[in-house]
Amino acid sequence: MRKLILLLASGGGIGFSPFLPGTLGTLAAIPVALAINGLAVGHPLAALTGLVGLILFAVWLSDQAAKILRLKDPQIIVIDEIAGFAVAAFLTSALPGLIVAFVLFRFFDIAKVYPASRFESLPGGAGIVLDDIMAGLYTFLIVRVLSYASLI
Repeated sequence: MRKLILLLASGGGIGFSPFLPGTLGTLAAIPVALAINGLAVGHPLAALTGLVGLILFAVWLSDQAAKILRLKDPQIIVIDEIAGFAVAAFLTSALPGLIVAFVLFRFFDIAKVYPASRFESLPGGAGIVLDDIMAGLYTFLIVRVLSYASLI
């Protein structure tokens, strides 16, 4: 079970990369986001439920992985980036929008704009994941505005 938890938390092993694991984790999130967005076309409530389920699973999985590794926020955990980007790109399927969402999400994930920075101090999986969810929410709002204004 420990190996399965670490495999899932690391995005299928991507988090073990010595080179930009968070960015690679965000790239791995694109198919997840597209799958949720595909579901949203005909079943928006189901897609939103799936997104919330992904966030809750990411919190639990991150908590378990951190306990296994005995670290507060191990770099190998990228399920937080996967869940955060799924929020960031929610309802976005066109390539320009995905690119903008990717760049903005990475910026907000790294910058930890308030109140995202406060979430990192939460215990366990919540502290690992919720700052990425905030980065995703910031990105989602900007992408929606840009899309509404027909800029992407």
